[in-house]
Amino acid sequence: MLVGRDSQVAAVQALLRCAAGEHGGGLVLRGEAGIGKTALLARAVADAEAAGVRVVTAAGVQAEARIPYAVMHQLLRRMRVRLDPDGGASPYRIAMQALDRLDELGGPVLIAVEDAHWADQPSWDALTFLGRRLDADPVALIMTVRDGDDVDRRVTAAGLPEIRLEPLGPDAAADLLDRVVPGLSPALRSRVLDEAAGNPLGLVELGEAAARSGASALMPSALPLSTRVERTFSALVAELPEPTRALLLTAALDDGDALDEVTAATAIVRGHPVTGADAEPAVTTRLMSVDGQYTIRFRHPLLRSALTGAAPPAARRATHAALARVLAGEPDRQIWHRAAAAAGPDEAIARDLAKTAIRAHRSQAAGVALAALERAAQLSEDRTERVLRLLWAAEMASQQGDGDTVRRLLAAIEAEELQPAHQARYAWLHESFVGAGFTGTARLGVYLDLIDDMRRTGDANLALSSLVDLSLRMHWSNPSDAHRRRYVEIAEALDGPGDDYRALSAVATAAPIERGAVSLDRLQRLRDRVGLSAMAQSELGMAASALGAFPLSNRLMAPSIADLRRQGRLGLLLFGLNCLAYNAAALGDARSAARHADETVSLATELGYQQLVLTGRLSLATAAALRGEGERARDITDGAERVLTAAGMHPIVAQVLRVRGVDALAGGRAEEAFRQLRRMFDPADPAYHPYIRFTVVGHLAEAALLADLRAELAPVVAGLEPEAALCRNPALLAGLRYARAVLADDDDGAPGDELAEWPFERARLALAQGTRLRRRRHNLEARQPLREAAATFDALGAAPWAERARAELRASGESLRRPVDATAALTEHELQVAHLAAEGLSNREIGDRLFLSPRTISTHLYRIFPKLGVKSRGELARVLLGR
Repeated sequence: MLVGRDSQVAAVQALLRCAAGEHGGGLVLRGEAGIGKTALLARAVADAEAAGVRVVTAAGVQAEARIPYAVMHQLLRRMRVRLDPDGGASPYRIAMQALDRLDELGGPVLIAVEDAHWADQPSWDALTFLGRRLDADPVALIMTVRDGDDVDRRVTAAGLPEIRLEPLGPDAAADLLDRVVPGLSPALRSRVLDEAAGNPLGLVELGEAAARSGASALMPSALPLSTRVERTFSALVAELPEPTRALLLTAALDDGDALDEVTAATAIVRGHPVTGADAEPAVTTRLMSVDGQYTIRFRHPLLRSALTGAAPPAARRATHAALARVLAGEPDRQIWHRAAAAAGPDEAIARDLAKTAIRAHRSQAAGVALAALERAAQLSEDRTERVLRLLWAAEMASQQGDGDTVRRLLAAIEAEELQPAHQARYAWLHESFVGAGFTGTARLGVYLDLIDDMRRTGDANLALSSLVDLSLRMHWSNPSDAHRRRYVEIAEALDGPGDDYRALSAVATAAPIERGAVSLDRLQRLRDRVGLSAMAQSELGMAASALGAFPLSNRLMAPSIADLRRQGRLGLLLFGLNCLAYNAAALGDARSAARHADETVSLATELGYQQLVLTGRLSLATAAALRGEGERARDITDGAERVLTAAGMHPIVAQVLRVRGVDALAGGRAEEAFRQLRRMFDPADPAYHPYIRFTVVGHLAEAALLADLRAELAPVVAGLEPEAALCRNPALLAGLRYARAVLADDDDGAPGDELAEWPFERARLALAQGTRLRRRRHNLEARQPLREAAATFDALGAAPWAERARAELRASGESLRRPVDATAALTEHELQVAHLAAEGLSNREIGDRLFLSPRTISTHLYRIFPKLGVKSRGELARVLLGR
């Protein structure tokens, strides 16, 4: 019965109509306990069934909140899909599995999830990920959640539309009460209306209690309404036979809903047989129902909390112990009941919970791993193990970006109880979440001492992992020579034969000048190595990028990206996409940079990786500058600079300067470009960066050429020559190839094979050569390099440079029409879909890569084809790939 909810019912019905029209979506129904979320969801289910919409239901259960994929198990089981949580699947991959199955079912579908605030974290991640991808599918997802601080954070991060249910107004509340219990005396009626305060469940339950027992049934108004309603439930339960009460408690504490499971556990507790017949009194009083599949469903979620709250601790522990015995064949469910049954520290259970955490972590279920480790720490008998488990739990929370939990767990750790080998991890987390944030080089010496202690005490694995953690800080913080030397000494002492490439990756990232050449040689030997794991390929690809070997980085990273997509390991995938975007921006490939950066920003925003949102946007800004979209590039960099400066991350401001230099160069402001870029080469400038400067040598030289500042360029180039000889940084060598030609003012500056993998630098050199030849009136000789330059710049999307080449061609007496860029009408996201389709991937394969449904891909292509003037994938391939 719904009273006073007309607007909310209309909104839900509108979503169902949209889903029927293949424009689905997600919706969250929010409000306090008893406010009517369940009734509104039930109305949605009834309306959907009446309209012929397939309905799939699931419910979060408090006892299941720590069981990975408990809710998704329910959903997929009802869609006849088997889910294996130990198979390494991530929440995002499981969401796509559900979306694929929904696509196979065809027709509109309603997914109704009740009490989603009790959903386990992996299921919540999967459901909300799914809900954000239903705009082109005939699927509606409706979830109900109860108010609370934790739920507020969850729902805000989910980014799904919400309907908030408020208490009923006086007229609607009175109408509902009169319908439920007509004939109450005016005094009782007034009392119930006052105490229920517009809460529909309060009106129903308190009204019925008053009708049964009079005013004595009403609780003191000082108690929270949910407590008063729970007590009315408790009073009803107290009237039932003892076996039924025991069965209800077991059902409330069980993380499943099978009647046979509940009766078996209840029989163990009572020491007497218990059958389905013992459930009948509870069914008769409508406290619960049992469907044709012998699945138990409670009248209201508050009944569960009423049952558990009223039960003595000893009864709850005995019931959990019985459930653990019944679930002997399901260790991932059993362990939580064993832990709940423990009356004190129990190292055996703690060890098993730690193993559960390892499995959950491998399945990308960081929330489950965190919960298991916290409980393991509580049950630990060994103090050393306790603090290690708390530290590990804090790391899990940091991976989720849950700073509040990290701080709470760190506060529970007595730092002096940690062994020196684990002090670095503690200090790193403490600095990041409790201290002042980014400290640059301030604590590098402390971290290096702690890592060296790990090495000396024989914990090589932890030392290597800590070195990898520290490598990016070393790369971006301009550490002292002494710190770099110390870092390299420790890493090389840990390096050895075998397939563990962490030391190589760490050294290449942290010391790309001192160990650049030797690291580059080792990476070159691994470029075609088969059998490397996705993790190894990703680490090696990022190491190659740190060395300025961007083509090599792309080659190492590409297969890793494909594997990580298939595995749904979105954290690692994000770092890989960010690396590809950075590489493309440094290579001058505006089209590829925009595609990869767009996906990076989109995914990082969705998952809450703010650091990668920032770096991805800087790659987008570089792409915009290369395309000549100066206003967009400046908007992004202005915002990024404010964030970086406020955080004290001054060396990373070099990326902002690179964008500004490229933007000025593209806009014809050569002297401004030179001044911006020149700052990156001055060690006294806060924005100096020893490695990013290698990526802009070509831009700096071009600005010097156009602004006639070669005299200022010469000492910069001279200072870079010894570094280039030492590290053989490919980006630096490519830039110096152009810079030397600028300084020599030599007509014989034609690019050779050394720039085969550096098309922008090759085209820039060809443009400079053609321009010199044309200005010396060698027009015929000038045309070929100018044609080559224009074609390459067009292919890369570097429109200002292509226009410059065409202008020089016109001056030489040859007219070259600007090619129509059909892709200019596409968004970056559409361009990404179009390229994958042009490469021959099916809609399902494209959706699998981009975590979208095949229907969504079809909708994108429906919009893309007219924009590009094509009617088939073959024509699309010709337009985009020249096939």
